[in-house]
Amino acid sequence: MQLLAPLLKFLPILLMGLLTLGTYWMVQMSHPDEISAQPKKHVPDYIMDQIVVTTLGPQGGTLYRIVGDKLTHYEDDASSEIDFPIARRFNPGKPATTVRSDKGLLNSDMTVLHLVGNATLLRPSQASTPNQPGSARMFMSSTKFTVLMNEDIVKTNQPVTLEQGLSVMNSQDGAIFDNVNQKLIMIGQVKGRIESEQKSQAQ
Repeated sequence: MQLLAPLLKFLPILLMGLLTLGTYWMVQMSHPDEISAQPKKHVPDYIMDQIVVTTLGPQGGTLYRIVGDKLTHYEDDASSEIDFPIARRFNPGKPATTVRSDKGLLNSDMTVLHLVGNATLLRPSQASTPNQPGSARMFMSSTKFTVLMNEDIVKTNQPVTLEQGLSVMNSQDGAIFDNVNQKLIMIGQVKGRIESEQKSQAQ
């Protein structure tokens, strides 16, 4: 009994500890999803510098390659913000079309890229082939572009300027560029000048 006497002094403390642990366990069991059910905040969960993002086509070839100074990923919607993005679309047998801007916003499944601030599109000149006529260099600029990556379409509803060869056109209502079919639609009232391909090639 003399040996047990000192241990009995700590018995109330041990009982209180066991009671505390039991209470905590019961609370956790009654609210198992309380922490996971809390809404995620639109805050960065990771940041990477000097990034390269590549999307592949069904055959494994590169469709888009996006490079940027910094990528900030957000946990709530899995979107990414890219500083000074440059995106290049690759089409077999055609020069790569390049878009760039000050800021890029890429959605979670990498199908839509919003380009904001000094947005530009450049398609190099193309030589004629037996199946397709040649075309002059095309440069389009605006404050904002939306790139539909799967459809290979670049569009804007902001004022836009188009330069192709010596031709220059402006629209206050935007434009849609279909890179697959090599078609450009200027929306609304269009102003500018159109020069012939022959004059452009002569100069």
